[in-house]
Amino acid sequence: MNINLTGHHVEITPAIREYVKTKLGKVANHFDHVIDINAILSVEKLQQKIEATVHMPGKDFFAECSDANMYAAIDSLADKLDRQIMKHKEKTIERRLDGEGLKAQ
Repeated sequence: MNINLTGHHVEITPAIREYVKTKLGKVANHFDHVIDINAILSVEKLQQKIEATVHMPGKDFFAECSDANMYAAIDSLADKLDRQIMKHKEKTIERRLDGEGLKAQ
């Protein structure tokens, strides 16, 4: 899994880079088929903004979050992506289980 970080009007320090990698790396723990993650960190006046796109086979997930603190924005973004991926995983499991029942009939 690749994590690509880009900064707009902000310098990505090693501390922020490591924090983003650990938080978004947890997303890959829930679903094994994550290809890569593209994250863009930006600053607009007093708002710190982060947006990320998670590429998976057949599906892409996008989330964005802004806060006064960059670390808080990263935390809430990781939670949003986690919820989206867990919901997708549950749907695929349900479809797979329901599909086997119809084929057996």
